[in-house]
Amino acid sequence: MISDPDLAPVMDFNKDRYPYCIVWTPIPILTWLFPMIGHMGVCMSSGVIRDFAGPYHVSEDNMAFGRPTKYWQLTPSKARGGPSGWDEAVLEASDIYKGRMHNLCCDNCHSHVATALNLMRYDNSMSWNMVKLCIMCLIYGKYVGFGGFLKTWLPFLIIVSIIIVIALTVK
Repeated sequence: MISDPDLAPVMDFNKDRYPYCIVWTPIPILTWLFPMIGHMGVCMSSGVIRDFAGPYHVSEDNMAFGRPTKYWQLTPSKARGGPSGWDEAVLEASDIYKGRMHNLCCDNCHSHVATALNLMRYDNSMSWNMVKLCIMCLIYGKYVGFGGFLKTWLPFLIIVSIIIVIALTVK
């Protein structure tokens, strides 16, 4: 790791280590139909991924729907307390969500990440929510590689192609 917390920490794509990042992976069928919707986790300073994977369960380094395909790297100095404040907030959000029922529409993996960012007051804000995170990840998220891009978009493109072919043959 680089000692200056504001310099980009070393990512290890092979070991799924994304320090100070929000990570995202597709949810089968749901993402195939709506490619902007997926599963989200937040990473510790060490790069360990924490994600609200289901009712009363926050997993560590085992995302509910597979390895990340996208990541959005944040700046640890923008967290109240810097790198240690970042980790404390992620752990506190995880403890909170270990006591919560999962709800696909209202209290989900995005809400867990938003809670962590609100607890650390990331970028002097306490207005993080699942919609804002979805939009920010769409804008600032980077694919882990071409394979991540394909895993996200190929099923959607196949479905759209099939619909187009069927629509053209039905005429």
